[in-house]
Amino acid sequence: MARRAGTDRQRRVGPAAGVVALVLGAVLVGVGGGLGLPHLAKVGWSPATVTGLLALCLGVALVVAGIVGVVRAAHGWWRVPAALGLTVVALLVVDLVAVPVAATTVPPDAGDGRTPASVGLRFREVRLPVTLGESLAAWYVPTRNGAAVVLLHGSGSTRSSTLRQAAVLARHGYGVLLLDARGHGASTGRAMDLGWHGDRDVAAATAYLSSPEAGTDPGRIAAVGLSMGGEEALGALAVNPRLAAVVAEGATGRQAADLGWLSTRYGWRGRVQEGVEDVHTWLAAALSGLASPRTLADGVRRGTAPVLLVTAGDRPDEGYAAAALRAVAPARVEVWTVPGADHTAGLATASAEWERRVVGFLDRVLQPVE
Repeated sequence: MARRAGTDRQRRVGPAAGVVALVLGAVLVGVGGGLGLPHLAKVGWSPATVTGLLALCLGVALVVAGIVGVVRAAHGWWRVPAALGLTVVALLVVDLVAVPVAATTVPPDAGDGRTPASVGLRFREVRLPVTLGESLAAWYVPTRNGAAVVLLHGSGSTRSSTLRQAAVLARHGYGVLLLDARGHGASTGRAMDLGWHGDRDVAAATAYLSSPEAGTDPGRIAAVGLSMGGEEALGALAVNPRLAAVVAEGATGRQAADLGWLSTRYGWRGRVQEGVEDVHTWLAAALSGLASPRTLADGVRRGTAPVLLVTAGDRPDEGYAAAALRAVAPARVEVWTVPGADHTAGLATASAEWERRVVGFLDRVLQPVE
């Protein structure tokens, strides 16, 4: 009798302990995956890499133990749906944690060693002061037509990833300021791969281009951004009167409020994803100590400059996001979808058309005032 009572008690406690182990393990897997794997890929073995991988291994062990504990307590055919359901829960928790951890614990990246000289451009090194004693590294290719462009790279990369775009713009006489985002490349500060530092970083860039040192007409400054860089440029429109035009390629959203179109396009699946994005944004804010930025729509709405949105034909979500932004200010926002292109691959996929569209837009908007 005593043995049976003990078995019943184990069955009551076992599943609860299994669920706790599962959730704790999934959190550790998310931390380990978001911290350890990116650091291993970019910097090799480091304290962050070891910490992350240890968390990942411990987390996997706890998830497996949790699933086994709960499944053993189930009866008969219930074990199969129990195992499947718990696996789905674990994967969801991993996603909820891993994405904001990866976005707020970005490993250092020195770039690939290329400079504007690699594409035949003369340039000078520039450092731009920003808040709290931090500074941004940039290369400046001087203007030949009086106008200039801030060139903003995407997440997980550096200014060297935008050299091909810089060569096209410089060929048409534009000054080009290739910027390392905060904490990326040679810039100081803590990196944030959702682009939440964008307003201040873009402000520092446009302030430099407005100075006599740059030799630029202060009324003829634009921003061209890829992915995260495009989102930074769109957000900066609301508070940066120096921006006369913005070209944003591959911009979708940098916080949950940017993605309200998901439920419209995908129904209940979109609503679930919106909920996931709410958690991503909340946790990213908690981990970074930053407030979530204004929405891209608010940037477009409050700005006055014309905008060209470039979207990838092979990424429908980019088109949906662009349509939502264009609806905010249809008189000022143009959209060009590059057939067959992947994310930010417009120039690589259709180089002549990218040059015609982007340079044509900038020429039209930034033409000298008579």
